[in-house]
Amino acid sequence: MSKYLIKNGTVVNEGTRQAADILIENEFISKIAPAGTIEADAHTEVIDATGKLIIPGMIDDQVHFREPGLTHKAEIATESAAAVAGGITTYMEMPNTVPQALTQELLQRKYDRAAEVSMANYSFFMGASNDNLEEVLKTNAKDVCGIKVFMGSSTGNMLVDKEEVLHRIFCESDMLVATHCEEEAVIRKNTAIYKEKYGEDVPIHAHPIIRSAEACYASSSKAVELATKCDARLHILHISTAKEIDLFRNDISLGEKRITAEACIHHLWFTDAQYADKGTFIKWNPAVKAESDREAIRAAVNSGKIDVIATDHAPHTLEEKNNSYFSAPSGGPLVQHAMPALFQLMHEGVFSMETIVEKTSHALAECFQINKRGYLREGYFADIAIINPDADYLVEKSNILYKCGWSPFEGQKFKYSVDSTFVSGHLAWHAGKLNKKEMGKRITFNR
Repeated sequence: MSKYLIKNGTVVNEGTRQAADILIENEFISKIAPAGTIEADAHTEVIDATGKLIIPGMIDDQVHFREPGLTHKAEIATESAAAVAGGITTYMEMPNTVPQALTQELLQRKYDRAAEVSMANYSFFMGASNDNLEEVLKTNAKDVCGIKVFMGSSTGNMLVDKEEVLHRIFCESDMLVATHCEEEAVIRKNTAIYKEKYGEDVPIHAHPIIRSAEACYASSSKAVELATKCDARLHILHISTAKEIDLFRNDISLGEKRITAEACIHHLWFTDAQYADKGTFIKWNPAVKAESDREAIRAAVNSGKIDVIATDHAPHTLEEKNNSYFSAPSGGPLVQHAMPALFQLMHEGVFSMETIVEKTSHALAECFQINKRGYLREGYFADIAIINPDADYLVEKSNILYKCGWSPFEGQKFKYSVDSTFVSGHLAWHAGKLNKKEMGKRITFNR
């Protein structure tokens, strides 16, 4: 039996802050009490959290860990370790691997692999295509996070652009449907304009013009219209434009919403002004856009129109990224630095501490109806991050844990760092070291 006592920290949870102790027994939180009131016995390891923040571990609902088939970029083992070092205790991984997770058998193989090597808790989305509707409809809502639909440019056979298939997915599935929304026809038109002007040497600053706000809105508004018609449970990923925000509501509670939205770290941090310095290393789909878009997304997080924050962690090698516009793939690694970046934004007055906890843990638990995670409560799984507010942390190659070995945050100094991370009661990260003696667990859902 493993027992830990976290003493004298400031617990930030469910909109409150309090000085408290937390007792962990095996996988679960067994007791939360005022600071200094829980006594440790001889079998309990004590962690002194004086001056530190104790929060629920982040639940990241959008990552690409590249396994199987793309393991030269990343692996479940390496990226889950980086996530744990960054205070992320649970992730939901996307289906565009090689092969793509388009059958129940291929999806199960990913779960089997994660059980062997994932340091964080996990779930995997079932992938949808134009041709696998029957497989999609077999998905078990109790132990799979959702169905992923690419309503825009995508890898291989994962662009769903047949109206009949989209209609059936939205109307016949009882699962949460998560969508990547960019309108392919708009992107093709914009690409042709820039190719005519520049040939193959299109400058990177054209990326948010090619993958424009119009392309995003055309697709996301279509998804909202279809979900409303079918009364589907829709979750739109990585909102990148001010224009899309009015598609979402903040006049009802999260539990009442049938349509929810996600913002990602890169759209909360970067703007198109930084393409000049960072080039393809901040190339994502959807694109990082104008400062006005970033400010609108930040405001929507605070107002409740955007419900959750995620990373869209999508690593590529340095060689792949260090290419011309069309040759460099979109995506970048983020799980190790998402929480320090959010706390830096808190330090700068963008978000409150309570908002960060709500949007990275509580709201995820509600959106996905996750069983006994996302809150610091007695009887819940002990998924906990301890944050040090006085440990300046410079991102440099020597402390990056991603397999790809780089970060868009290189050279950035963060005021806050992740001191410790508990994953289902296991102390997986502490004092700068990983403890790989136990793996994370498959999460389940109250559906």
